[in-house]
Amino acid sequence: MTEIGRYKGKILEMVTEEIALPNGRTATLDLIRHPGAAAVVPFLDEDRVLLIRQFRHATGGMIYEVPAGKLEHDEAPELCASRELIEETGYRAGRIERLGEIFTTPGFTDEKIHLFAAFELEIASQALEADEIIELAPMRLSDALDLIWSGRLTDAKTVVSLLHAARSLGRLPSGAR
Repeated sequence: MTEIGRYKGKILEMVTEEIALPNGRTATLDLIRHPGAAAVVPFLDEDRVLLIRQFRHATGGMIYEVPAGKLEHDEAPELCASRELIEETGYRAGRIERLGEIFTTPGFTDEKIHLFAAFELEIASQALEADEIIELAPMRLSDALDLIWSGRLTDAKTVVSLLHAARSLGRLPSGAR
């Protein structure tokens, strides 16, 4: 691998690399390097989740999401999920459970998001960053799933997080045939 170029931004780094492929050929790739993130599905009770509607310039407006954020240097994913839950919703989890992990778009980034569900929520203090515009959107889990099926909830980390959470609670079939 030979690095050809690099750009470092606030939350990510873009590099252009010349790499050797498994078939012996070489390729020049633009890659976004990301430290990873955590996302969390907060459960208000066994039937209701707390989604957020967040302004995302890249999508042209407000979208439904689960609370999520970038891992800080050497931060455990569980701690990141707990921190983001408090910052974005103003709730603290009494219990957090791992749901899985995903690569967001492996064609051009190494970003991995660790997925969690949070239970036994207690009110804390919301601490939004200056560039965060967030509305709380509590709803039944079934309604959140309906938003996915209707195409109104399209954020990939949120879709996968909700599906994993629903499956872990027995609200979806458990797997492949």
